[in-house]
Amino acid sequence: MGHRLDDVSAPARLAAPDEGIGRDELALATRNHGLPLEALRYDVTPPGLHYVLTHYDIPYVPDDTQWQLTVGGLVRRPLRLTPADLRAFPQVTTRVTLECAGNGRALLTPRPVSQPWLVEAVGTADWTGVPLRLLLEEAGVEQGAADVVFTGADHGVERGVEQDYQRALPIGTATGTEPEVLVAYAMNGAPLPPQHGRPLRLVVPGWYGMAHVKWLREVTVTDTAFEGFQQSVAYRLRRHPGDTGEPVTRIAPRALLVPPGFPDFMSRTRVVRPGPVPLEGRAWSGRAPVTRVEVSADAGQTWQEAGLEPDAGHRWAWRHWRSTWTATPGEHTLTARATDADGHTQPLDQPWNRGGFAVNLVQRVPVLCLDEDAHA
Repeated sequence: MGHRLDDVSAPARLAAPDEGIGRDELALATRNHGLPLEALRYDVTPPGLHYVLTHYDIPYVPDDTQWQLTVGGLVRRPLRLTPADLRAFPQVTTRVTLECAGNGRALLTPRPVSQPWLVEAVGTADWTGVPLRLLLEEAGVEQGAADVVFTGADHGVERGVEQDYQRALPIGTATGTEPEVLVAYAMNGAPLPPQHGRPLRLVVPGWYGMAHVKWLREVTVTDTAFEGFQQSVAYRLRRHPGDTGEPVTRIAPRALLVPPGFPDFMSRTRVVRPGPVPLEGRAWSGRAPVTRVEVSADAGQTWQEAGLEPDAGHRWAWRHWRSTWTATPGEHTLTARATDADGHTQPLDQPWNRGGFAVNLVQRVPVLCLDEDAHA
C-alpha cells in the first residue's frame, strides 16, 4: 500500500454528541493561545498577551536572512523588496483589533472540531508598515486585475491539500484607503515577533485574522478570482457539507468584559462581595463603528447601557466601556453586548455554521457573590 497525505490529514468533521475536547484539539490549543481576559485593560495589547493562531509551523527567520518580498503577476514593473527597501516608502502606523475568524467556535453545538476557541482569540496592536496601495502603484497594476494574492512562508497540509498559506483580497480592497491595508514590519513600535509574522505580514483593518497573512513573501496580482484552499474551501459560512457558502470577511460586533473579582482556578467562576462592583471591557466591529454597549447581570433578561469611551481616532481598534453593578449575594451571570452604527447586534443565540466562523454570541461570565458575613 502507498502512503498519502490523506493518511495524516483528516477531513473536517463535527464533534459527536457529548464528545469532549480531543487530543488533537488540545494539541492545537497548546500551540495557539488567546488573550487573558484581564488583559482587556490594556489599550494596546503587549505582544506576548495578544492572541496567536498559526496554521502550520512558525518559520525560522534568523537575523541575517536576506528576506525578499516580490510583487508580481499582472503588473508592469515587478518588484523585489527587502525590509530595508520597504522602510524607504512612507510609513504608516494604524491601531487595529485582530480577531480570529474561529473565535467562539467551542461554544457551538455541535462543535466543529478545530482550534477550540472560547472568546479570547483577540488582541489590539499598533502596526507600522507601508500601505499596500503604494507598492501596487509602484509596480503598476495592469487593466483587468481582479484579486491580489498573498503568500506566506508557512507550509503544511490541511484536509489532504499540501499548500503554502495563501489568501487574496479583491483589487478594490487591496488598493483602497478605507481600510488602508498595510505590509507591516513592526508591532507596538518594535520589529515583528516571530509568532506575529517576522519580518513582514499583512494587516487588513476590520477583517478577521485569516486575511492578515504572516511571514509575507509574495504579492501577486491576478486577472481571475483566487480559488486557493484558504479562500474557496476554508473560511466559508456553510450549514451543509455541499454548500458553496458565503466568504468570511469583516469582523462582527463583539463586547467582552474583564471578569470582576477573583477566579476559582479550575472553573474560572468569579467571586465578588456585595455592593458596587465596577465593570469594564472592550467592544469592536469591523463592519461599522460601535455605538452602544449594554451589560446584563441576569443572563440577558434585563440590560443596562454602559458608558462608551470615544474611539480617539482609532477607527479600527476596540473601544473601552465602563459600568457599575450592585452585587447581591447569590449566583449571577454577567454578559455584555455591542451594537454598531449599521444596527448589527450580538445574538443571545448564535446561528450555527459548520466551520464555527464569525461567532459573536454574547459572553457569559458566572459570578458568585458571597454572603455578607462570608470569609475568603
